[in-house]
Amino acid sequence: MAKKRVVVMYGGKADEHSISCISAAGVLKALDADRFEAIEIGITKAGQWIVGGQDPRVWDLNGGALPTVERVEGSRDVVLDVALGQDGFFAREADGTMTSLGHVDAVLPVLHGPFGEDGTIQGLFEMMDVPYVGCGVLTSAACMDKHYTKVLLAAAGIPVAPGITLDTRSFDKDGEFAADADAVLAQVEAAGLSYPLFVKPSRAGSSFGVTKVEHEGDAAELAAAVYEASHHDWRVLIEQGIDAREIECAVLCPKAGEEPRASWPGEIVLDKRAGGDDQFYDFDSKYMDATASHVEVPAKLPAELLERVRETAVKAFKAVDGTGLSRVDSFVTPGGEVMVNEINTMPGFTPISMYPKAWEATGITYTDLITALIEGVLR
Repeated sequence: MAKKRVVVMYGGKADEHSISCISAAGVLKALDADRFEAIEIGITKAGQWIVGGQDPRVWDLNGGALPTVERVEGSRDVVLDVALGQDGFFAREADGTMTSLGHVDAVLPVLHGPFGEDGTIQGLFEMMDVPYVGCGVLTSAACMDKHYTKVLLAAAGIPVAPGITLDTRSFDKDGEFAADADAVLAQVEAAGLSYPLFVKPSRAGSSFGVTKVEHEGDAAELAAAVYEASHHDWRVLIEQGIDAREIECAVLCPKAGEEPRASWPGEIVLDKRAGGDDQFYDFDSKYMDATASHVEVPAKLPAELLERVRETAVKAFKAVDGTGLSRVDSFVTPGGEVMVNEINTMPGFTPISMYPKAWEATGITYTDLITALIEGVLR
């Protein structure tokens, strides 16, 4: 049987560029080489699509420095001919001529954050009529924006954390929002939000720009957190901290129209918090410090509560019209309430990521998971 040719995309313009590179390294190393031939397309931080860059398989998080997609000797620009669809992928040679990259059976966009997970590249592939793994345009766009995710979930009757949304485009950037501090604090007080607060950009991932605000009534601390989040997005959320455990559930639906399946829910255990440190799951805890946390799947919860988390994850996935895959992150309170925090439509595939670990614990290997996702979109 002829191998299916799959474009694996990684990098991108988003803050999560390096995490995408690591995710792609894991995917490429686990890809079933008997079934699939990978065509590796990297996207630089400037947004240039290239082939012939550094082999992503050599990248990991053990060396300290985060990998990036860079031009090297032999790299070529990728050029698309939208009208040719699955035959519309070309490389521009040094003399300006175009070389076909061959027929593409599917695209696996291992891209996190804006310009990769937000519906933009999904819309491009829709216009080209090219099959791709993952959620569609609307789902990707809505779930990339935490504000609109909460709107959709609340409309479906799924509990979400209390919070407010700010438009910071008119704020005083030169003064780092100091002049806006009292007004922001007044909005927090009017909403009745309890401390600690978490201030986060609405459209970012991997905990970029997230700040924990602990001192009630401290307008300056609050303004500084909003200012930090605004570097990543002008829409900023201020959410009430929830006294709860953060439980993550992987959802899988390789073929549109099939019933989604939920993995055993898992939990990121913050090891330094157990030692007395005040810690939340920030970028370093996720990716850079192997001693900061570990994954437990299934999470140590009663069986009935684990099933409720799974049911809520599937309900949330359906509420946003998900397809392919997503990781649904929930809060589970001491009283047993389950509320959804966010939905990641292209969750991390790094060696320490929850999504593949959760499915492995549920009975699907990393390689079989990738195979199912690709075969679900093949024609």
